[in-house]
Amino acid sequence: MTLSMKKKVTCIEFCIAIYITVLFMKVQASVTKVNNNNDERPPNVIIIMADDMGFNDVSFHGSNQFYTPNIDALAYHGVILNQYYTAPLCTPSRSAFMTGKYPFNIGMQHSVIVSDEPWGLGLNEKILPQYFKEAGYDTHLIGKWHLGFYKEIYTPTHRGFDTHFGYLGPHIDYYNHKIWYSDRNYSHALDMRSNLELNYTVDGQYATNLFTNAAIDVIDNHSPEKPLFLMLNHLAPHAGNEDNPFQAPEEEIQKFSYIKDVKRRTLAAMVSILDREIGRVVQKLNEKNLLENSIIVFFSDNGAPSIAVHSNAGSNYPLRGQKNTPWNGAVRTPSVIWSPLIKSPNRVFNGLFHISDWLPTLLHATGFKLDLNGIDGINQWNSISHDTPEERREVAINIDEEYQYASLIVDQYKLINGTTANGSLDHWMGILDEAEKATENYEIAVQNSIVFQTLEFYRKNHTEIIDIASMRENAIVSCPGTTQIKCDPLQAPCLFDLSQDPCERNNLASIKPYKVKKLLQRLSELQSKMVPKGNQPADLNSNPMYFNETWGWWMESTEQDWDTLVLVELKIKQEIDKVRLFSTETSSWLVTAILIALTGLALLAFVILSVIKRKRSPAKKNEIMIN
Repeated sequence: MTLSMKKKVTCIEFCIAIYITVLFMKVQASVTKVNNNNDERPPNVIIIMADDMGFNDVSFHGSNQFYTPNIDALAYHGVILNQYYTAPLCTPSRSAFMTGKYPFNIGMQHSVIVSDEPWGLGLNEKILPQYFKEAGYDTHLIGKWHLGFYKEIYTPTHRGFDTHFGYLGPHIDYYNHKIWYSDRNYSHALDMRSNLELNYTVDGQYATNLFTNAAIDVIDNHSPEKPLFLMLNHLAPHAGNEDNPFQAPEEEIQKFSYIKDVKRRTLAAMVSILDREIGRVVQKLNEKNLLENSIIVFFSDNGAPSIAVHSNAGSNYPLRGQKNTPWNGAVRTPSVIWSPLIKSPNRVFNGLFHISDWLPTLLHATGFKLDLNGIDGINQWNSISHDTPEERREVAINIDEEYQYASLIVDQYKLINGTTANGSLDHWMGILDEAEKATENYEIAVQNSIVFQTLEFYRKNHTEIIDIASMRENAIVSCPGTTQIKCDPLQAPCLFDLSQDPCERNNLASIKPYKVKKLLQRLSELQSKMVPKGNQPADLNSNPMYFNETWGWWMESTEQDWDTLVLVELKIKQEIDKVRLFSTETSSWLVTAILIALTGLALLAFVILSVIKRKRSPAKKNEIMIN
């Protein structure tokens, strides 16, 4: 071979070698990226649940009587869920959140768990903290449980939470943390625990501050090596005990002296403290560098009880009805979500969203795309994050065989068949005096809040100013001013077009009888599969006088109980492991595919090189050869 020929071949070989080396480096980078993505820590999840907060008790829905600047700032930086639906009462709502199922499908549809009743959320149910715990999260509950505690096994630290600080029953006094039932012959008894142990050391501390301090301690002590699931279930603004329902520090109440109704004035103070404490939580998450990889959800478990038992003077206006009714005032509540993971923030989402949707939505958002069969919740992460069309077309409000009512939403139509309290709570309550309003400029109040100033750092486009006025306007519900066709659901089913009449004033049942028929048929289908209510009568063996005037479990957990719980945990482990295996297999497949492609290219290069050599190797005898 001539010198020039050899130089050409050597050059080709060198180029191919360089090409393969560069390609290999790219493959190695791709493999590293895949592995790094698999090793990334899932986002922290922080749930903040208010208790009995009315639709009109947050200022982002338009009320100017008092402001909730921190909650509003969370809303304006995130997504407002403007058609967020819950169950009408505490226990049913919390069970739906935990399980991703309608309450009537798990026997939790009627009333609430009273402290002396021996029942609770079934141990056979797979619940959200169990999923997160198996997925490697540190899991903490602060505040209210209210899903049963007659046996120890029903309490939070046996149901997926690493720790619990708070109370087990429906409510407590804001200062002494005791509960008293006006309709039962029990004394005021303590319901405050640190995990399984009674806690006497925090007596006198205002509950909203107390629970926030506990949440801040959890955040302070959290290891950044693991993701955090923190559920902060506040007492506020639920009323205290019936003998002293309205409780807030006097100096806070005086800030709202312009509100004439002293009950409403105290409610304003209770909500104001709650709002401020939410700001402290967000601030602490930021200080600990957890906020940049977090999802924060805020909502109320149900609407406000404006009147009647446990009234807190809350306002659901202009929505109809109140807590413990089938009307929107009971079940359409304030809700917002914020996260830097949301691709399309700063907007109002008007699609249907049910409290049961959180389980599949949050698991998907945190990377655990499970095959969740047998639940009613729908994964709505794409709708929240990417502003894609809504996933849900139907919401079953409730089916209660004891109260004999049922309510269902399909598309824009809502059917109500029967009601509660003999219809005494079926009207519009909580109308506010427009003259009683805060004097500070609303937008300035929001912009000066801790949450607004903290979250501004995480905005993708810092030059664009959030249009607070526009978002607020989009979140306000407006309705026809007068009732056009009256409704008495005790006499006949009522039908409403929520797209035109979210306040349920105009009964269309006589105009659209076919629609009524279709919705009744759907309710009948749902009712045929529902689980009978699990309520049990009071057990006097629970009397706190037998337990040093404290509330706690009074029955022994059985071997069958423990077996049931273990089986549920095993099922969850299998589901989580399946996702992990799929993720690993996918990564391995990708690496294998790249390596096969690389090998193929190397072989191709070798073949090309061989062909070139064969074509150019025959040398003439008279050529000068290089030794």
